[in-house]
Amino acid sequence: MTQKIALVTGSSRGIGKATAIRLAQQGYDIVVNYARSKSSALDTVKEIEALGRKAFLVKANVGDVDKIKDMFEQIKNEFGRLDVFVNNAASGVLRPVMELEESHWDWTMNINSKALLFCAQEAAKLMEQNGGGKIVSISSLGSIRYLENYTTVGVSKAAVEALTRYLAVELASKNIVVNAVSGGAVDTDALKHFPNREELLEGARQKTPAGRMVEIEDIVNSVMFLLTDEASMIRGQTIIVDGGISLLV
Repeated sequence: MTQKIALVTGSSRGIGKATAIRLAQQGYDIVVNYARSKSSALDTVKEIEALGRKAFLVKANVGDVDKIKDMFEQIKNEFGRLDVFVNNAASGVLRPVMELEESHWDWTMNINSKALLFCAQEAAKLMEQNGGGKIVSISSLGSIRYLENYTTVGVSKAAVEALTRYLAVELASKNIVVNAVSGGAVDTDALKHFPNREELLEGARQKTPAGRMVEIEDIVNSVMFLLTDEASMIRGQTIIVDGGISLLV
């Protein structure tokens, strides 16, 4: 059987890295994508290779369509196939609405939203050659509820969830399953950029009905489930993994 290949964007750290490692543990060879943190990406590569799997490192800012096309051309030349695409790479400017500038909006929307569309297009071309595949995006609760300073990211994640629904319908005929996972506050490197980080973390610790904060592995567990055949009839959905905190008023 031909070895299965998974691409995880933004897999140098956090949820992306944990997902890449878990996929390697499940027997996938991994395309490790990064934009700036090469040393961290190389750490991910080493951990994957230590598991006996192949790791192919690709630098690409997924907010740039030309860079996306180049990345997938490299994947095609290296492997000739793609079975799983985890759309994880994210960025964003965290400021109040009245302080946002056009460049802030464009930067965030390009990396968080536009990337899914154009990566999915390229992924689908490779997946359909081998009978189909699976796409899972990482979203956040800011897509459906107000979070302070989160306007650009929240709107961009709402776009990811809407696009997930459209992709699920239009790629179904190619046997490509598309879904998303939305997490509550998770203590990753990304959260360090939040000016109200400690407040968010403390609120999550105190208020989550499940009795603890969401952890990276909770998100990864849901991603891995959506990649199984058992989840093949879940299409275009955003699975909320937040310990129940979004149920509170």
